[in-house]
Amino acid sequence: MPDEPVPPDQPDERDEPDQPAHGLRRAMRAFKNRDFTIFWFGALASNTGSWVQNLAVPYVLYEVTQSAFWVGLATFFQFIPAMLLGPLAGSVADRFDRRKVLLITQSLLALSAVALWAAWAGGVRSPGVILALVALSGVFAGINIPSWQSFVNDLVPREDLLSAVALNSLQFNAARALGPGIAGIMLATLGPSWAFLLNAVSFGFVLLALALVRTRQAARTSVLTGGFLRQFRRAMAYTRTQPGIVVGIVVAVLIGGLGNPIFQFTVVFAAEVFKVGPRWLSLMNVALGVGAVLAAPIVSGWDDVLSRGTLVRWAMLLYGAAIIAFALAPNYAIGLIALVVVGGGFLAVISATNTAVQVIVADHMRGRVMAFRIMAFTGAYPVGALLQGVLSDVIGPRITVAGAGAILTVAAVWLGLRPDVLARLDDEHDEDIGADGA
Repeated sequence: MPDEPVPPDQPDERDEPDQPAHGLRRAMRAFKNRDFTIFWFGALASNTGSWVQNLAVPYVLYEVTQSAFWVGLATFFQFIPAMLLGPLAGSVADRFDRRKVLLITQSLLALSAVALWAAWAGGVRSPGVILALVALSGVFAGINIPSWQSFVNDLVPREDLLSAVALNSLQFNAARALGPGIAGIMLATLGPSWAFLLNAVSFGFVLLALALVRTRQAARTSVLTGGFLRQFRRAMAYTRTQPGIVVGIVVAVLIGGLGNPIFQFTVVFAAEVFKVGPRWLSLMNVALGVGAVLAAPIVSGWDDVLSRGTLVRWAMLLYGAAIIAFALAPNYAIGLIALVVVGGGFLAVISATNTAVQVIVADHMRGRVMAFRIMAFTGAYPVGALLQGVLSDVIGPRITVAGAGAILTVAAVWLGLRPDVLARLDDEHDEDIGADGA
């Protein structure tokens, strides 16, 4: 029987893309891409190992020094290289095959993890040595991150980018739920050296994934000219012409400096405020990851209904309020509930702003603009962690974290009163192909 004609005033549904309407299926749509799925699971295994180490490092530093300042200093040394190396890393991400870049940087990160394990297993207990090895890892990570975040775009078509970015954030936060739980058990039973060794071994999974994937990366439309600093200045000039990218970066700086240090301060709160051991400390970090996992389907599953600007407006307000609730929690159980909300708020804001930048940026500028965003975020994070570490030693962790949450909440209220500002997060993709090869 022949197809019935479609009235001219009605769309032909047979021409519509097969996209789920809302909810979990829509949120997970990037998994239909084989290479993204392989990379996602490899990254999940590797990042789980990284989060085991991310809890073990501040734990051993606090055990050795009994100072929140040293915990903040570890964060500073871990992330400050990413800010300093941003111009070079962004140019590398735009100039070279990102898959090959990641294979090299992930191999170097694996070697630095082996070095940290060997030092601790060999009896080294010097905070200075630990910080030096953390800084070395930070150097390799600083080169890695812009290529890593841009690489997601090389694995999926544009219509699946929001799902891929949100799932990439989900993977990171699922690892944050799994890693600290494993770390707590290992620290309480086997000791820190096994935690460090597990991280070193976990890099094998992401290296295997990178060896298996095939990218859909488009051919370069032009060749970059000039040194990497000149290329980076072009990217900064370009960023100023894109209000949506500017708003995304500003919000990321607020989150990095005021909210993100709470991930390291769980160690301080466990020891000084709630007075619990490593297993209960690990559960606090698991709560952060669980909150992010619960928020992920909302972020990418309802993106056609909930704009990025609206999502950031309410999630940032909830995030700030939850940080205050955690800081002032009268007992461990209430603090744990607050951390679930903190994790969900963090995932929503960071995923939405990261997606905004990824969607808006012109393809020829992607690596350098992502590097600029990473520089801003990772620059604010260690500075905020270091400052909050100093204040915590002077006025106490509760007042310090509550104050940071209050400032973040005030910023969220101000942005909420300026919906025209947050609406720029929903700007369209810039189709500029870069006439001068910049």
